[in-house]
Amino acid sequence: MTTAQTQELDVQPTPLALLLLGREADPKSERGVECPGDLPSPSDPDLVARARAAKEKLGDKVFVLGHHYQRDEVIQFADVTGDSFKLARDAAARPEAEYIVFCGVHFMAESADILTSDDQKVVLPDLAAGCSMADMATAEQVAECWDVLTEAGVAEQVVPVSYMNSSADIKAFTGKHGGTICTSSNAQRALEWAFQQGEKVLFLPDQHLGRNTAVRDMGMSLDDCVVYNPHKPNGGLTVEELRAAKMILWRGHCSVHGRFSLDSVNDVRERIPGVNVLVHPECRHEVVAAADYVGSTEYIIKALEAAPAGSKWAIGTELNLVRRLANRFAPEGKEIVFLDKTVCFCSTMNRIDLPHLVWALESLAEGNLVNRIEVDKETEAFAKLALERMLALP
Repeated sequence: MTTAQTQELDVQPTPLALLLLGREADPKSERGVECPGDLPSPSDPDLVARARAAKEKLGDKVFVLGHHYQRDEVIQFADVTGDSFKLARDAAARPEAEYIVFCGVHFMAESADILTSDDQKVVLPDLAAGCSMADMATAEQVAECWDVLTEAGVAEQVVPVSYMNSSADIKAFTGKHGGTICTSSNAQRALEWAFQQGEKVLFLPDQHLGRNTAVRDMGMSLDDCVVYNPHKPNGGLTVEELRAAKMILWRGHCSVHGRFSLDSVNDVRERIPGVNVLVHPECRHEVVAAADYVGSTEYIIKALEAAPAGSKWAIGTELNLVRRLANRFAPEGKEIVFLDKTVCFCSTMNRIDLPHLVWALESLAEGNLVNRIEVDKETEAFAKLALERMLALP
């Protein structure tokens, strides 16, 4: 339907429709999703040339970060690639760059702003590029959870450990309450540290990483874990359950990794005899238990780099990365397939496309600062405290 036809019918776009289009902001959300300005057409054949020209004009003033899950059309312009924490640290190591263009999602850009200097400006090409997992834990919900733990008489025994995939507000809560941040690579070290500080851990916001680390890597039982559901009174837990638990897991998950199932593992083993199943620890516990190898994004890449020619691999992580790795290692005779038959990109990560990147770079080249991500000073201070505790882990 054309705009003219819409006007004739006196049909107005709903707030939800505008939000999904990235044209408005959600006042109830912790992150803005307004996307101002006119984007280049995705069919513009000159987009690649325009991106190159804008980046060249900016020179050393701009540093482009590309997360592993980004589209190929975007990742080609990244100065460095990596996972969220590696990229944030890379940005902090480039103080001469006035603009940090983060091709990732909102919480990653926040982390970059926290770790970079006040003179550097972090830009997210599309403010609607969020993270469904990070959005599953809001500051208000976590504060309410702490009240529940306090009323149950266990808060003083609890140390919060928050996954890197969380908002700056959640990182700040963690820092304020004596906790630390973790990545999928160092989650075990973070939990070991936390249990030296207290008797229980509140793990935010990904229940699967918390459960897999506690049970698979640290020898706890599933009975040691309970799931706090922020949408139920008292998290859906009794006082007795909270007092008995060692791991209080937030009811959050990754929409991509949560799709993989035990059936996916069994099916790929049947279809490809001798296949190695390699999955990310954000997958469900039964998937991790059935896999041959489990590790972070960087672990997955290194495992495939070291794999012998002719080996077969089914990878349980985001499809953009799996497809890129399959193409990279095909000349070496390595067969790499996506673990599930269902195509599953990270939909919010994919909001950073070439038109948005071109728009951001050209705006900066013209002297117009757009889509800046800026964390307030108090939040930044407590979030940085939690990050520094992670950096100090042995």
